[in-house]
Amino acid sequence: MVANATLTAQPRTGAGKSVTRKLRAVGRTPAVLYGHGEQTRHLTVDAHELGVLFSRIPVESTIIQLSVEGEGDVRALVREVQIQPSSRRILHVDFYQVHAGETIDVEVPLHFVGAAEGVKAGGILHPNFNVLPIRCLSEQIPAAIEVDVSALGIGDTLHASDLVLPAGATTDMDPDAVLCSVTPPAVVVVEAPTEAEVAAAAEAAAVAPSEPEVIRRRPEKDED
Repeated sequence: MVANATLTAQPRTGAGKSVTRKLRAVGRTPAVLYGHGEQTRHLTVDAHELGVLFSRIPVESTIIQLSVEGEGDVRALVREVQIQPSSRRILHVDFYQVHAGETIDVEVPLHFVGAAEGVKAGGILHPNFNVLPIRCLSEQIPAAIEVDVSALGIGDTLHASDLVLPAGATTDMDPDAVLCSVTPPAVVVVEAPTEAEVAAAAEAAAVAPSEPEVIRRRPEKDED
C-alpha cells in the first residue's frame, strides 16, 4: 500500500459541459464517487493536487483516502480517468468507495526482478505484461507483485501459473499466458557477394578515373 495517498474533495452542484468547463477554468477537476450500496456523489478535486498524487502512485491499485467536505474520509479506488489527448490534462475521475472486508478487483503492477541467466549469456528479456488482474480484500492490495526471472535461460518462458500470489489473492488470467521470455540475441546475416557482383565491382574499379572528378573549376586569372 502507498502511504499518504490522500486527496481532498468538495461536493459539486450542477452538471453539463458549461459547468465542467467553468470548473476546469478555475483549476478544479470534476469527479464522481460511487460504490456498492452507496449513492453517487458529484465532486470536484484540485487539479494540481490530483496530478501530483497520480504521478507518484499506481493509479489502478492504490486505495486513496478521499476527504469529502461535509462527509468525512472515505476509502476509494480510481475506476476511470478521462484525459484530454493533446494536453494530457485530466478531465474527469470516477472514484469507487470501498469498505472494510470487501473483495475487489484491481490491476497490480508486475515488477520483474533478478538477473536472468539467459540475459547474462547474451539473451534478451521480453516482458509481455506490466500489470496483473487480481481479486483480493481491499485491505490486502499489494503495492506490486515481484516476478523473479533469475533462473530463466535463453529460450525459457515464465507463465501466469508460475506466479506465487499474495495470500488470499486470486487471478483470472489464463494460466498459460506468457508473462515474459528470454530470446537469443538478434543476429544480422550478411550475405556474401555473388561472383557476378565481384566481377562487376572489379570491372568498375578498373575503368574508374585515376583523378577525382572536378565539379567546378576556379576561374583562371588573366595573365598580366
